[in-house]
Order: sequence, then C-alpha cells, then structure tokens
Amino acid sequence: MNVAGIDIGILAPAFVAGLLVTATHVPLGIQVLARGIVFIDLAVAQVAGLGVILAHWLGLEAQGWAVQLAALAAALAGALLLTWTERRWPEVQEAVIGTTFILAASAALLLLAANPHGAEHLKELLVGQILWVNWLRMPLVALVSVAILALWFGLRDRLGRTGFYLLFAAAVTLSVQLVGLYLVFTTLIVPALATHRMRRGRLAACYALGAGGYALGLLGSAVLDLPSGAVIVWAMALLAMPVFALSARSQVS
Repeated sequence: MNVAGIDIGILAPAFVAGLLVTATHVPLGIQVLARGIVFIDLAVAQVAGLGVILAHWLGLEAQGWAVQLAALAAALAGALLLTWTERRWPEVQEAVIGTTFILAASAALLLLAANPHGAEHLKELLVGQILWVNWLRMPLVALVSVAILALWFGLRDRLGRTGFYLLFAAAVTLSVQLVGLYLVFTTLIVPALATHRMRRGRLAACYALGAGGYALGLLGSAVLDLPSGAVIVWAMALLAMPVFALSARSQVS
C-alpha cells in the first residue's frame, strides 16, 4: 500500500470527470435498461472509438477538434443505424447491437494492426486514462453535460426513438474519450441494475453509487498502485451488490 500515492492534484479532476460522466449516464442507463438494449452503450462507444482510431490513422492531431468530430460523426451514424434497425427488426435488435459492436471492434483492430503503438491505443479506448484528465477540459465537458441533461429532463417525452439514440450517442462520445469503454458501460448499467427494483429514490441512489464508485476506485487505485479504470469498475460493482440485495429484500417484504 502506498498512501503517498494519493495526489489530490491528479485525483480531483479525475473525480470531477467521473461525476460528469455519472450525471449524464445514470438517467440514460435507466432508460437503456428499461428498453432492454443493455449493450447499446458498448456498440455506440465502440463505434465512437473507431472514429477516433480512424482519425489517428488518417494522421489527425490526437487532441484536435477533427478527432472529436470524427468520433461524434461515427457515433451519430451508429445511433442512426441502430434506430433504423430497431424500427425495422425490433425482435432482433439486441443481436444487431452485438453485431455492430463486434464489427466496430474488429475494424479498430485492423486499423491498429500496422501501428507500433496500436496496443496502447486499444488499451486507452477500453480502460481510458482518467488520471490524465486535467482541469482545462472540464468547462467544455461540463457545458456539454448540462446540455445533455437539459434535453433529457426537459424533452424526454418528446425525443422519441431517434432523439434518444442521438442524445445517447453524444453522451457516449464525450465520455468514452474521458474514461474509456469499460467505465462507460459500468456507469450506465451497474447503478441502474442495482436499483431496478426500487420504487422511490432510485435516481438519487444511482447517483450516489456512481459517485461512490469513482471516489473509492480512484483512492484504491492510488493506494494500491493499480489501473484506475479497472479498480473503479470493481469498486462500483462491489458498492452495487448490497444495494441490489437490500432493494430486492425490501420488495419481497
């Protein structure tokens, strides 16, 4: 254990990034679970990541606007495709989502095959580099997050299928480049799954789970000198287990 590894200058912006991701992903995750399309976040996030990898492959600057636009364009295209398939073949939508994910993942591997840093880029896409987040990125991330939340809570009943998918794509595009694909999935699904039997206070419980998972995971990774993304995933899952058990027990009683 290494208590000296706790550096607030590094952990604070990472935690704020986690809170911003949690803010947008909790309500969207509840909706994803309700719609029964749990793996849509993996598919759309992977498509957004494919856009990033394609931009790098074309030689665009890693942190430039062109890469961000490439990721967003790819995610929106994937969202529109899944909107169309859900309308056309709703009975096999989950299978289509899974196929979309594996095709995007395979395309990313092909693009990275000749890249000497391909393994590093793939790792960044999957587990993210949340500890590299700095305060300079926070204002824009916060602004976009507020806009997404305003659209969701203000127009949720009027968004429709297409609006939901497009808003979801925008949220995932923003978060996958902050925290990686694994944390995107975890933040969307684990709090929603743990509280799915709650009748009251579900949203607050989900937010508490998300915030607690990021806080405990970041501290644990710093002290244990382990990868932050993986530790946060486990921290959130471990926090979710007693919540799931208590909510299930209260419903039975």
